[in-house]
Amino acid sequence: MDGTCQKSPFLQEVINQIRVRHYSRRTEDTYIHWIKRFIYYHKKRHPKDMREREVSQFLTHLAVNGNVSASTQNVALNALVFMYRYVLERPLNEIDGIVRAKRPKRLPVVLNRQEVARILNNLNGQQWLIGCLQYGSGLRLIESVRLRVMDLDFDHRAIYVRSGKGGKDRVVTLADEVVVPLKRHLEIVRTLHERDLAEGFGSVYLPFALSKKYPNADREWKWQYVFPATQRSIDPRSEVTRRHHLDESSVRKAVKCAVHAAGINKKASCHTLRHSFATHLLERGQDIRTVQEQLGHKDVRTTQIYTHVLNRGGSAVRSPLGEVLQGEEKAAG
Repeated sequence: MDGTCQKSPFLQEVINQIRVRHYSRRTEDTYIHWIKRFIYYHKKRHPKDMREREVSQFLTHLAVNGNVSASTQNVALNALVFMYRYVLERPLNEIDGIVRAKRPKRLPVVLNRQEVARILNNLNGQQWLIGCLQYGSGLRLIESVRLRVMDLDFDHRAIYVRSGKGGKDRVVTLADEVVVPLKRHLEIVRTLHERDLAEGFGSVYLPFALSKKYPNADREWKWQYVFPATQRSIDPRSEVTRRHHLDESSVRKAVKCAVHAAGINKKASCHTLRHSFATHLLERGQDIRTVQEQLGHKDVRTTQIYTHVLNRGGSAVRSPLGEVLQGEEKAAG
C-alpha cells in the first residue's frame, strides 16, 4: 500500500470505498493518483472544502498546461466524481467552464494477414498463445492474461470473458488451431500448480469476496490462471503469497520485438492484433453486430470504425492518376 495512504485517513477511506465496490487494483491506483494530484494542485486543501469550481480549474489545468489526452482527462474526472459521490457523499453538480482536451480522430492501425503471420511467427510460448487469442478471438490483452482455466470451453470452441471492459461478460470464439497448443500449455500449468500446492502455496486471487464464501476455491484447478506468472509474489491487498497472472508488460515487450523482427513499419502493438481480427472478419462478410458482440463493444458505432478502415482502401475511391498517365502515353504515341 502507498505510504501516503497509510498516513492519510481520507485516502484510506477512498481505498475502502473502492474495494467495497470490487474495483480492480488498476482502477484503485489510478483513482488514488488523480485524487492526490487534485489535492496537491489546490495546495493540499481538503476536498470537502472544494466543489465544482475547483474541479473545473484542475481539469482545465490538465488540458491546457498538462497537455493530457481527452481519455486521461475523463479518467481524472471519473476519479473525482467517485470521491465526491461515495467518500464525501456530496455528489457533484454539473461542472461548467472546463476546457476539454481534444479527442483526435484516429483510425486504428490494421495489419494484413501476412503481417499478422509474421508477427506470430516471431512469438514463442505463452506470448504466442496470447497473440493467437488476441487475433483469433479478439481479446484485449488484459482479458487474455486474466483468463481462468474454467473460462476455456474446448468442446464448444468458446472462451468466456468474465468482467470485461465495463464489467460485462461475453462469449467469444476459440479458434480450432489453438486448441491443441492450449491443452499442452495447460498440462505445464497444472504441473506448476501442483508443485505450488506441495510447497504450501497454490492459492489464487478470487474476485468479489468469493474466497470467504468458498474458502477452498482459491486452490482449485478451475480457478487458476491460464497464463500464470513465472514467480510467486505477495498480494499487496491481502499480503498473501500467491501466483498472479502473467504481467501484461512482458507480452507488450514480446510483441514489440516481434513487430521489429518481422520488419513491419506500422505502429503495431498488442491491440493491433485485436483491430486486425475485427477488420478481417468484416472483410470476410461477417455481420457487424456479430463483430460487436465478439469485441464486447457497448455501442455498434465503436465497431463501425473498422468499416471506415475498409472504406479507405483502394476499392472505395478510384484514383484519377491512371487516366492521366494513360492520356500522356496516348499523346506520346
